[in-house]
Amino acid sequence: MGRVALVTGGTRGIGAAVATALKAAGYSVAVNYAGNEEAATQFTAGTAIPAFKWDVSDFAACHAGVADVEAKLGPVEVLVNNAGITRDVMLHKMTPEQWTAVINTNLNSMFNMCRQVIEGMRERNFGRIVTVSSINGQKGQAGQTNYCAAKAGEIGFTKALAQENARKGITVNTICPGYIATEMVKAMPQEVLDKHVLPLIPAGRLGDPDEVARCVLFLASDQASFITGSTLTANGGQYMV
Repeated sequence: MGRVALVTGGTRGIGAAVATALKAAGYSVAVNYAGNEEAATQFTAGTAIPAFKWDVSDFAACHAGVADVEAKLGPVEVLVNNAGITRDVMLHKMTPEQWTAVINTNLNSMFNMCRQVIEGMRERNFGRIVTVSSINGQKGQAGQTNYCAAKAGEIGFTKALAQENARKGITVNTICPGYIATEMVKAMPQEVLDKHVLPLIPAGRLGDPDEVARCVLFLASDQASFITGSTLTANGGQYMV
């Protein structure tokens, strides 16, 4: 068995691509999901990767969920924080519930998940934590103050945690994808994609989930052991930092 990797939000889109890529590379993989039972069942049936249900915005649920994963697969050595939601609306119309839901699921989940695995990683002197942030956490986006605040917070969290654990053989990095051809993006009207999205991307196309997965594979590997606290952009040149 290879190293144990856990991917949150891992049954669809980028998370599913990451999980299947990790398994193909020899990792022992588990995925987390929040509520889509049909997608989780289909994913496990097609990949033989076990899926565990819990809410990443709930600390106690994360504690129990990670304990369940570790009881079945072994200590988590690679954590991929991918779970996330959107509740897009301009701030002057945003409700406290819309703000809190996104902050809890996208940002507070980083504490909830990392806190469960960081002590074990420190004891073993090895760990890889990779978080999937967003281009909009770097540049901002109208109608997404909640999402952008959370995604920018993920980058800051990553830099601090990386400094705390670099001497323990633990790397902590962030990937900021641009527009990726997931179900959510492909559900946009083609006219909107053609007129308002693709012209902003110098590469002239949407990214593929597998391209983000390959970024995760590299950052999780031994070859990336000197890279920590970094933000890797994968956006086709749309936003260059």
